[in-house]
Amino acid sequence: MFSENYGNFDDFGGFNGFETLKKFWEMKNERKKLLAKIAYLYYLEERSQSDIAAETGIYRTTISRMLAEAKKEGIVKIEIEDFDTRLFHLENYVKEKYGLKGIEIVSNLVDESPADLEERLAQAAAGMLRGLIKDNDKVGFSWGKSLSLLVEHSSSKHLTNVHFFPLAGGPSHIHARYHVNTLIYSMAGKYHGDCRFMNSTIIQENEQLTNGILASKYFEDLKSSWQELDVAVVGIGGQVDTRNRQWLDMLTSEDFLALESQDAVGEICCRFFNKKGEMVYQHLQNRTIAISLENLKKVPLSLGFAYGSQKSAAILAVLRAGYVNHLVTDEATILKMLDLDGDRSFFTS
Repeated sequence: MFSENYGNFDDFGGFNGFETLKKFWEMKNERKKLLAKIAYLYYLEERSQSDIAAETGIYRTTISRMLAEAKKEGIVKIEIEDFDTRLFHLENYVKEKYGLKGIEIVSNLVDESPADLEERLAQAAAGMLRGLIKDNDKVGFSWGKSLSLLVEHSSSKHLTNVHFFPLAGGPSHIHARYHVNTLIYSMAGKYHGDCRFMNSTIIQENEQLTNGILASKYFEDLKSSWQELDVAVVGIGGQVDTRNRQWLDMLTSEDFLALESQDAVGEICCRFFNKKGEMVYQHLQNRTIAISLENLKKVPLSLGFAYGSQKSAAILAVLRAGYVNHLVTDEATILKMLDLDGDRSFFTS
């Protein structure tokens, strides 16, 4: 039977004498040789720990500890081919730092086109969402290009009694495939569920129109569904861009000026917020038909899908406020976000 421990320096009389020191190193080398043998049998010969224990006469529980020791001593070095383990470390770091339940960070490849990166991001987001939705769930969706790609890459999953709900009104002018009704109709088909449509634009001309729409029986039921969601899927928008036709169709010149003066860094469902995640520009909030960020925060499983360095500040604000608990983005975006947060842990000098 092999012993697990060889004692400490005092066991050798404090190394008084060359022979004692020599004996110590011989025993240490024998220990390393034994660890290497155990590791070889386990990792290369693919023998079970029980088989190794029977062959060597060492207790199985001791075999387990010795395998861990072999890794700690550098005798065993495990490499994972074809995957960047640094990304796994980055994911765990961001997950722990910002209290997320799940995150997937997609690597940025040299010379990859933005369209190809978007495809890989959408595949990752679709895969994560697939793991979140289960039988009897109520699922809320916002709209936009990124979520349209997510839906396109979602494969069929046969579930029972799944319901899809719009989280916000639609835009006034946008490609039909980006509209929330299009997205939830497609998702309902793929997940064998049903859906409820939203028949109004997200931003109204004035508060009176908004209040009238929200007070209707149809919207009373829809607002109730927002309180009962199991899963929510949202895009995260960056600062408003006056060159973007989407915003030009919905916001007035007064809105643009107000959002800039109140330091809006991003939005979810046209609910704009500052770098702390605090809602800004109440006048626009009062004209918006969408789930509130406070209600979004209460959804048990919420997935935010966003990418691009121009959205890093918005993503940071969202994570600070805890509006979503799952995130899919790319490495460059998340590194920019950490930099904005004063964290350069993953930057090399």
